[in-house]
Amino acid sequence: MKNSIKLILTALTFFLFSNTAFAQKEKTIQTAVIKTVIHCDHCKQCESCGDRLQKTLLKEKGIQMITLDDKAMTIKVVYNSKKTDLTKIKTAISKLGYDADDIPADAVAYEGLDGCCKK
Repeated sequence: MKNSIKLILTALTFFLFSNTAFAQKEKTIQTAVIKTVIHCDHCKQCESCGDRLQKTLLKEKGIQMITLDDKAMTIKVVYNSKKTDLTKIKTAISKLGYDADDIPADAVAYEGLDGCCKK
């Protein structure tokens, strides 16, 4: 009887500690909302801004989803933090000609935007 109780307690202890270890894994899928400046008021019609962001950023390693909100001037990015980080994402957005929070748009890329996308 004593052996059965010891066995049950040992198994229970092992189970509790193993679940705690699994629960502490780092969350790898992150979501970021990046503030930008888009002067186009019809992105949903011409789709040049949104399409450019989608096609280019989804090629970046670790980025899983992009959502452009042209009214709020934000870009929502879902990404794997083990494959990329927020600085790399912001830099990629900047290289497309758009501001990304504290990183200003690349001047050469900005000049290459459609006329309706510039101020």
